[in-house]
Amino acid sequence: MDKLFDNPWFIKILALLLAVLLYSSIPHTGQKLTDVNVPGEQTTETIKDIPVKVYYDTENLVVSGIPNTVDVTIKGPITHVQSAKALKNFEVYVDLTNAKIGRQNVKLKIRNLSDKLKATMNPASVKVSVQEKISKEFRVEAEFDGGQIEDGYSAGLPEVEPRKVKITGAKSDIDRITYVKATLDGTGKLKATISKQAQIQVLDKKLNKLDVTVDPETVQVTIPIKSNSKTVPINIVKKGTAPEGITVESIELDETEAKITGSEEVLKDTDSVRVEVDLSKITENTTLTLPVIISNGVTKVTPQLVKATVVVKKVEQQKPAVEQTTATDQEKTVLGIPLTLQGLADNFKAEVTDPTSQTVNLQVNGPAESVTGLGPSDFTVFIDLTGLSEGTHDVEIQVKGPKDVQWTPDKSTAKITITNNA
Repeated sequence: MDKLFDNPWFIKILALLLAVLLYSSIPHTGQKLTDVNVPGEQTTETIKDIPVKVYYDTENLVVSGIPNTVDVTIKGPITHVQSAKALKNFEVYVDLTNAKIGRQNVKLKIRNLSDKLKATMNPASVKVSVQEKISKEFRVEAEFDGGQIEDGYSAGLPEVEPRKVKITGAKSDIDRITYVKATLDGTGKLKATISKQAQIQVLDKKLNKLDVTVDPETVQVTIPIKSNSKTVPINIVKKGTAPEGITVESIELDETEAKITGSEEVLKDTDSVRVEVDLSKITENTTLTLPVIISNGVTKVTPQLVKATVVVKKVEQQKPAVEQTTATDQEKTVLGIPLTLQGLADNFKAEVTDPTSQTVNLQVNGPAESVTGLGPSDFTVFIDLTGLSEGTHDVEIQVKGPKDVQWTPDKSTAKITITNNA
């Protein structure tokens, strides 16, 4: 029905029909008044959401508290009511041309409405605030979600252009401004510098949005993003002891350096990565594919796998030495006694670089009945690392064994490298 009233041809036809109806209701010559049937002419309609216009000094004042629309109820002859409802050619307004600064009650007025109609408005009056309008420049802060940055990347200081904007509004609102932010919205992980337009938000200290105008309304925000990576050496860490009769002569990697990625703090504290070679499983020359082991905090390493070529030497087990000139003494060589470490602090790790096999051979001499059955398990060969700090050291090799025999190790010292275990 409202669409029909919005059609000017429908209104014209309706007006014509109503005119004919009114004409037919007027008594003509020769008719008696008692013969005339006069229909009811009064009606009431409520027209909703009529815009409210405000008249005031827009250059110097700011007005708040006036509703955008009101409901108008009109009463009068049906033709006038229907015409006003269809055309809405009247105006609801507030006149503040002579208003003083401060809070005040004002009545809503209506004009350009037929004098045959009576109108009431809801609300009929409102409490408004009239304030001085001021403008002030503010610095814009860029804001973005740090969780959008891809792992292994970091964001630099955001750049904003223009750096300052002009904000205009009521003095009380301008005085409340605490934050002027340009928030960079977006989805997906970022791993490259991004630059885009961002809408400006003006907030008070409680993060309430303020009713002010901003010039310009948007700024260009650029977030520089860079990769956090560096190249470090790949260290070889030997685990376990080679089987008896096997000496590991060399271990070489096809890649000696790796590129690692992580936060700036982690990269600063990381000097190397490592691969671990289990000597106990090495029985011949072989090539192993090993994972590159990284420390906590490193998010990525390239390459992830390397090939280690291991070259070994097989040592024949020597037979016990022939008896000496005395019938009671005998000499033999005990091979492949594991070299163990003692006294190393928990925050350090040590690598034996010489002997590379991490074993020691003993020349044993003593009574035949004691020497004949001796093997590697009857001796403890060790180096004491108590009190030693980071670095490379030559440490005396010590031996414990049966009391009734004497021995001489084929090496008197071992070379070890101590590093921080962090």
